[in-house]
Amino acid sequence: MSSQDEQFQAGAPDPASSSADDGMTWWYRWLCRIAGVIGGVSCAFAGLWNCVTINPLNIAAGVWMMLNAFVLFLCEAPFCCQFIEFANAVSARADKLRPWQKAAFYCGMAVFPVVLSLTLTTLFGNAIAFATGVLYGLSALGKKGDAISYARIHQQQKQMDEEKLTGTLEGQA
Repeated sequence: MSSQDEQFQAGAPDPASSSADDGMTWWYRWLCRIAGVIGGVSCAFAGLWNCVTINPLNIAAGVWMMLNAFVLFLCEAPFCCQFIEFANAVSARADKLRPWQKAAFYCGMAVFPVVLSLTLTTLFGNAIAFATGVLYGLSALGKKGDAISYARIHQQQKQMDEEKLTGTLEGQA
């Protein structure tokens, strides 16, 4: 086995471990990935447009946005970066992150250029990248419970409160 095959096998994600751990459905996982790719395209174009200026803060924000686009492509769509040797390894490591970690990373990446240079280009360019972080953050919250289980929990809580209340009243009498 060549060293290139070993690197590919080491960098390939284990589908059973990533899908079982985070509890995301297949369609939500694809929604997050597609949002990441669209956010990367948005950041790349807006970052390039932001660099066409003489203001150094706008140029710095534009370069950061293009870096955001590269990271989003690298983590969410490594097939777009086939010319980079470590793309599969980075994607596998990103797939092992928990959804709240991805959410914090993507939202933090998207907020920094806006803080650096608050313009419409940076706002709209980073909006979809930030939305990708929000999608991952929502998946970290977990599934919504059904009304029956909430009603059952509420009924048990109410019954325990009544028992405590009658116990204190009987103790006073």
